[in-house]
This record gives sequence, structure tokens and C-alpha cells, in this order.
Amino acid sequence: MATVFSNIERFFKQKSVLSTLLIINLLVFLLIKVVGVFFLLFKISPVPLIAFFELPASLTQLAYRPWTLISYMFTHLGFWHIVFNLLWLYWFGQIFLRFFGPKQLGGLYVLGGIVGGLLFVLSYNLFPYFRDSIDHSYLIGASASVMAIVFATAFYKKDYEISLLFLGNIKLIYIAGFFFILDLVSIESDNPGGHIAHIGGALMGIWFANAFLKGKDLTSGINFVLDKIANLFTKRERKPSFTKIYGRPETDQEYNKRKSEQNNEIDRILDKIKRSGYNSLSENEKKTLFNASK
Repeated sequence: MATVFSNIERFFKQKSVLSTLLIINLLVFLLIKVVGVFFLLFKISPVPLIAFFELPASLTQLAYRPWTLISYMFTHLGFWHIVFNLLWLYWFGQIFLRFFGPKQLGGLYVLGGIVGGLLFVLSYNLFPYFRDSIDHSYLIGASASVMAIVFATAFYKKDYEISLLFLGNIKLIYIAGFFFILDLVSIESDNPGGHIAHIGGALMGIWFANAFLKGKDLTSGINFVLDKIANLFTKRERKPSFTKIYGRPETDQEYNKRKSEQNNEIDRILDKIKRSGYNSLSENEKKTLFNASK
């Protein structure tokens, strides 16, 4: 048991993209639960906090809360809902990272959630079947994002196998196909919006994999935006450093340029290791990787 907790602690201390996604989901879940308990104890009855996170099917409501297209993919209410989604994200996120970089993981998580959310909203406003429920239908959960990651891995490496209890080794693409069909036939269930979002995330994952095989990274645009947002927080938290040449404070622009170049070089080296192994690195590349690990 101590080893399990040690492994969990070590995983989150890495501050990787995967651990960051898990932490954000957990923090939003705890925030909603804690605020809900507070309102309950003091008999406060304002607009539920969940309303500021969930994605509405109604275009009118969405116009007043456009940020929910992003916030919904980090939001869960039920305990088992978040447990299963985060377990899937953890397991398949690690498989995804065997073939792609951390930036692709974060970018695809967001893109899968956006496409899944847009397909949910479009379907509820397009098909007459949903007309009577559109004003009180909402979407939450990381499922669409996770489906994008699963399908991207399955369609990029179609011969990749995973071991399942009692079933043995099965190709991931067969498992992905099974869940796609299951979501398709489950649209008539009591959670049609969730299954539609799953399909949207899956389609985004397939699109990403096919484009990546042709040398195009569909996450580059969203990652550019995410890097800009991250740099805003970096500016606030960073302490001024001094250059050795002039002995003057390094400007924010100089600092961000230097850090961006360093991060890009590390990403390139890690990608090279994934493709050709550690022994393919030059001495300078090994030295760069060693210095970055300190």
C-alpha cells in the first residue's frame, strides 16, 4: 500500500501535462462539492455553481456562457463519473505518450472536448427528436476528450494491443470500434447528449491520427494559445534573472523567448528518443537532457 501511494505521489510531483489534466478535473470536482455543502448547511439557494461549468444545448444559454465549451470537459458531479473518466485518462494518456508528445496530449484533450461539445450542441439544435429537451439539457465530463485520446492512439498505431482480464491481448482499435458502435446505438438512451459527445471526441481523435501520419499536427494551433496563456502566469510568478553578458535584468520578452526555445529543444529530443531510442542522441543532446532533468 505504501508503494502505491509513493507511486501516486511521484506521478503528481512530475508536474506533467497528464498529471495537470487530472489535477484540474479533481479541483473542479472538489470545488463544486465543497460549495454545494456550504450552500446546503446555510440554506442558501442561489444559481447552482454547476451552471457556470456545464455546457448548455440551448444556443441562447450558450451565448451568455461561451466559456462552458471549455469548462464542461473538466467538470463532474458524480463520484463514479469522475473516477472512471480519470482512470481512462490516466491509462490511455500513458499509452498515448508512447507515440506522441505531452503537448499533443494536452492539445488533443482540449480539441476532443471542443468537437464533442460542438457536436452535442449542433445535434440538439438540428434534430427534431431533441426539440422538447433542448432548454434543459446540459453536458459535463471529460469523456469526449478521453475518447479523442483513445481513438488517436488506436488509429495511429492500429496493431497496438492491450491485455484485458479474461480476454487476453486485444488490438486497441477493436476496443475503440466497439465503444464507437456502443455510443452510436445508445443515442436513444437516457443520456443521448453524452454519447453524441463521445462520438465527436472519437472523430477528432481519428482526424488527428490521420493528419499526424501525413506529417501535420492538428494540435499546434491550440497549443500556441495554451502556451500564450501559460506564459501570462509565468510572467507573474517569475523572479527577475540577470544575464551574464550585460549584468542587467532579463526582460520578459527575452525570458519567454529563451524558455520557449529550451522547451522546444527538449520536446525535439524526447520525440527523437521515442522514434530511435536514447542511444541515437548526440553528446550535446544527452547533455541538454541531463541539464533539463536537474
